[in-house]
Amino acid sequence: MAGFGLPNFGQLTEAFKKAKEIQQNAQKLQDELESMEIEGKSDDEMIKVWISGNQLPLRVEVKDTIAESNKEEIEKNILEAIKKAHETSTTTMKERMNDLTGGLNLNLPGLDNNDS
Repeated sequence: MAGFGLPNFGQLTEAFKKAKEIQQNAQKLQDELESMEIEGKSDDEMIKVWISGNQLPLRVEVKDTIAESNKEEIEKNILEAIKKAHETSTTTMKERMNDLTGGLNLNLPGLDNNDS
């Protein structure tokens, strides 16, 4: 530390370099997450859903034999597949953000940094 409790210029320069690097890599990460297709499926694999790394729904696949199921079972399977895809997508996003920031606790909106 320099006088008056201020960091020295070298530390400040290094902090700015790191911040710029994180900013540049954040856009790459955003593009990567956007192009990801993360699958979630029901336990019986009757329903499959795909969402992006940003949790945007992409597509749904339903097996032909689903018509033999009752309404409640179909609803349960849809919800199950969506939850699994969302969980995987969220975990992936958190891991990639952690990699990007080098484990810094930046308290970014939408990410529960207490999980790391």
